[in-house]
Amino acid sequence: MSEPVYQRIRIAEAGSYDGRQVEIAGWLYNLRKSGKICFPQVRDGSGILQCVAVKSALPEELFESLKHLTQESSLIIRGKLRAEPRAPGGFELDVEDATVVQRVSEEHPYPITPKDHGIEFLMDHRHLWLRSRRQHAVLSIRHEVIRAVRDYFDTHGFTLVDTPIFTPAACEGTTTLFGVNYFDDEKVFLTQSGQLYNEATVMAFGKVYTFGPTFRAEKSKTRRHLTEFWMVEPEMAYATLDDVKRVAEEMICFCVDRVLANRREELSVLERDLTKLQAIQPPFPRISYDEAVLALQKKGSEIQWGGDLGGADETLLSEDYDRPVMVDRYPTAIKAFYFEPAPDRPEVALGVDILAPEGYGEIIGGGQRIHDLDLLLQRLEEHHLPREAFDWYVDLRRFGSVPHAGFGMGIERFVTWMCGIDHLREAIAFPRMLYRTRP
Repeated sequence: MSEPVYQRIRIAEAGSYDGRQVEIAGWLYNLRKSGKICFPQVRDGSGILQCVAVKSALPEELFESLKHLTQESSLIIRGKLRAEPRAPGGFELDVEDATVVQRVSEEHPYPITPKDHGIEFLMDHRHLWLRSRRQHAVLSIRHEVIRAVRDYFDTHGFTLVDTPIFTPAACEGTTTLFGVNYFDDEKVFLTQSGQLYNEATVMAFGKVYTFGPTFRAEKSKTRRHLTEFWMVEPEMAYATLDDVKRVAEEMICFCVDRVLANRREELSVLERDLTKLQAIQPPFPRISYDEAVLALQKKGSEIQWGGDLGGADETLLSEDYDRPVMVDRYPTAIKAFYFEPAPDRPEVALGVDILAPEGYGEIIGGGQRIHDLDLLLQRLEEHHLPREAFDWYVDLRRFGSVPHAGFGMGIERFVTWMCGIDHLREAIAFPRMLYRTRP
């Protein structure tokens, strides 16, 4: 009699293999046992499958090995898959054979247990915490958001062009740069944004985007700040502030729809209120900075015209809306050097911030760039930026300069909002914060 042939599958594929003999390779998620039967639950990264091991159907040594298996031990289980509506995922595997790849020692058990752990403990064990259902759900939604972002731009005429991580000059301001010693004692910086380089590539391709890590040396400990985060930054030639608003709105709705369509199970694990996400439909409300300041003052904020919106102000503003709100035309004095001033009011810039509802704050910032050579030179001087570091950037205004515009969206802030979680540190696998660089 020939040995049975087991096909290796992922748990997420179980629906296509009902009644077949399969092999699952994963880790022990949980174990229930009762006398002559035990129920190892196995996870493989794509899902969780309940297995049924019956003592009378297995060699005694194998049954005892499964019955006393420790959490997160790695194993390969073989058996017949069958539908079982009462089981997690709707399927069970009747165990016929198994191989324990590595058994976690009882003397040094897996440190993350069902009991409550403090956040510092969990962050110290982030490399293991990632295996929990909640963290797995958050990072799966992050994956979906990134796929959606790329799909949106790739199907709307944008070309992905990578920009440098090492840069010779500041983009957003010199006080938030991480300096790095380069060759021959040259000083360079970790990028704050790919935008300046996007402004070069957009003149070659018309519509571009970059997607990569960015670094901000802000000494902030708020729940909305990381020192290393991922940002998508599109740029468009022959474009204005209105184009930024339109594209940002389309992209946000596209991403929300994809998460709702493909990540219902993960949203359920997080107990996310789906009605909040289903309300994200165009058009988004649009208000000016002037209107925002007046609205905030009526709500008790001490903000005065000319000041930037703080996290508390953003929360106050967004509580009036069930979808993102666009705030445009901030004072020129508080925006970066490259923002185009409004032609009718040069004291305000043609920029926009998009604030997520539910108190999640700014998720997008962008606007129209200065395209006039003389005005750009004036701004560089006003901001005390070294002219030589921006020679190539100034060249873009000498050779075929056109109105152009773009924006940046931080992936972690967007994911935090999608998941309905409290802190950005869960929206990336290994967060870097003011006092955390490990693991």
